[in-house]
Amino acid sequence: MEKRILFLDLDGTLLDDEKNISPGNRAALERALRAGHRVVIATGRALSSARIQAELLGLTGPGCFVAAYNGAVVYDWGREEIVLSQPLDMEAFSVLVEEADRRGIFLQTYDGDDVVVEPRNDNETVRRYCSLSRMHHRVVSDLRRDLREAPPKALIADFDQREPLEEMQKWIRDNLSGQMDCFFSSPYYLEVVRKGLNKGQAVIEMCRRLDVPISNAIAVGDEANDLSMIRSAGIGVAMANGIDEVKAAADYVTQRDNNHDGVAEVVERFCFGTEE
Repeated sequence: MEKRILFLDLDGTLLDDEKNISPGNRAALERALRAGHRVVIATGRALSSARIQAELLGLTGPGCFVAAYNGAVVYDWGREEIVLSQPLDMEAFSVLVEEADRRGIFLQTYDGDDVVVEPRNDNETVRRYCSLSRMHHRVVSDLRRDLREAPPKALIADFDQREPLEEMQKWIRDNLSGQMDCFFSSPYYLEVVRKGLNKGQAVIEMCRRLDVPISNAIAVGDEANDLSMIRSAGIGVAMANGIDEVKAAADYVTQRDNNHDGVAEVVERFCFGTEE
């Protein structure tokens, strides 16, 4: 069988609800790598958080990659370096920060390995996020002037209400659609990235760089921020636990969910032509 490149979302896809990888999924990916297939962790998470997960999953050798921040940054484990970086436009980011401040809605961004917030957002939301993602946060007086460089993305979060996030999404699309895209990665997180940047673009760019036909790309996900890669890949796969919109866009919906070796099902079916 031709060599495949697997693009795998983390939360709700490769990881179970306890944020662990099952023995079945681990064994399937080890088999895929031994056979010469490539594996890309494609996640909305920060690079530092995604790298920690890749290390825990054992996906750190040649043929392994991380597309973090919804594809804004790509890390090659074989070369041990960042091979692609596409940050936010700082002028648009400043406007976004001003609007979030005006609304009193939580917004964080990223600087190096840190989550960064302004003093008003040094609260339980950022601490909960950092606990889940295994990151640390840093407080600066003003996100518009105190970052060392343009950030890869912004995250607007609300663990209690979805409506403020949906209202903010509409505002971004009405006012910053020429500079930014935004989409949900969970019911609590609204992701904001550079215009035209998403996991689907990461699929296209990685296939180009690795000289792999797009028809040999398999993308697996469960949430709205996975839609673009599921549509871009030769084979788009939705997890059984995925949202309806993702299932409708997919070529295949797994029988098993993220708690029951759903990724192993994909590997066996599409990389080896068998099912366990």
